[in-house]
Amino acid sequence: MGNQGVISLGDAFVDYVSVDSTNTKFQPLLGGATVNVAVGTSRLGILTYYLCKLGKDKISTFVEQELTKEGINTDFSVQTASKKICGVYVHTNESGERYFHSYINETPDEVLTANEIKKEVFDHAKVFYFGSGTLFHEKSKEATETSILYAKDCGNLIAFDTNIRLKRWESEEQCRQTIISFLKKADLVKIAEDELYFLTKTNSFEAGLEALSVWKIPFLFVTMGAKGAHAVMNGNKVFSSAPKVVSVDTTGAGDAFMSALLYCFHEKGKPTHQSQLIKYLQFANHVGAAATTMIGSLTANLDFCELKKQHL
Repeated sequence: MGNQGVISLGDAFVDYVSVDSTNTKFQPLLGGATVNVAVGTSRLGILTYYLCKLGKDKISTFVEQELTKEGINTDFSVQTASKKICGVYVHTNESGERYFHSYINETPDEVLTANEIKKEVFDHAKVFYFGSGTLFHEKSKEATETSILYAKDCGNLIAFDTNIRLKRWESEEQCRQTIISFLKKADLVKIAEDELYFLTKTNSFEAGLEALSVWKIPFLFVTMGAKGAHAVMNGNKVFSSAPKVVSVDTTGAGDAFMSALLYCFHEKGKPTHQSQLIKYLQFANHVGAAATTMIGSLTANLDFCELKKQHL
């Protein structure tokens, strides 16, 4: 049968979402880009492993239980007594609209380290996915580099979502150079249009693609929000428009898009011709768009079976 499964490496978050405009009571929800992608691939029916550092308090127990409910394997994550899960507080204004209020990280140096990454999980899996959300931390960066080495050695497809959050970085240039160094190591890269311009220091789509071409990324996907997305393979570019939906919350749409891509590559393999690439792109667009029709960052209640029938 061969290797099966997607590995998602990152840092789990808990989103504390206020229940009303008094902003005194909060509902805890599982969050974080790499968690969103792990949930997405698991709900699509793919064996999914999540690698992170967890604590031993109630919040870490909540995170682990929620991941387990989603069918995600956390056997290769690491627990320490001192780790505290990062928290994001989301408040509600008088109009009922939600907005980011604050980010709490009590243990910023409690991260997965290179020696805590176990090669065994890469021996089992088919795809290794990571984002840039932890690369600003030197130890996390080293753990990611070790994971890439294991993934390459085990023949895993390596997928990278640039997913830039500048506030986490010491400087724009540190962010740019670090992410570029990882672009060169990936087989599949997803990047948003504004991130393309930031990383390449360009201001047009064609100029950005030309700048990225020097790194010879085998499969490049550029998302453009409600407009759709482009894909580039062997220097050939294709475009698929996004379906028209009533969008209520775009949080996690890019993560849903990435989950759909990972499903395609895991189940169908690397696209070998343009028509197959377009199918992958259309499926990812529809999953990403459907995720915006519900409140929250997770792809809850999407009819994946119907979407698969329609597009794959």
